Amino acid sequence: MTQPVSEFKSRSGLKRIQSAFFYSLDGLHAAWRHEHAFRQELVVFVVAGIVALLLPVSAFQKLVLVGVMVLVLIVELINSAIEAVVDRISLERHPLSKNAKDFGSAAVLLACLLAAATWAVVLFNRFW
Repeated sequence: MTQPVSEFKSRSGLKRIQSAFFYSLDGLHAAWRHEHAFRQELVVFVVAGIVALLLPVSAFQKLVLVGVMVLVLIVELINSAIEAVVDRISLERHPLSKNAKDFGSAAVLLACLLAAATWAVVLFNRFW
């Protein structure tokens, strides 16, 4: 039995890359419009990014500080995607749906804790 192939998978080369780029922008725009947590984390990312660039630390440390903030945004987007798929399947309460959403939320928490620990270590090493 063959699986139906999405019309979007038939594109190749530069056209596929271009389409993927614009779908990604659509995803960022949708996350901004519909996900309060993403908006909050994006504001924190912008502020933290500016602070990281102004800190008197090495270029590598600046990259790490910005990188862990990007990681938080990535994990939040994945969490939002999981929640959207679960809600699309059914809005009724189910233990597996709860697990999927809780696992995604836990991933965001771990990414935030990693970001906080990274910032703490870099700032502590620089200023104390």
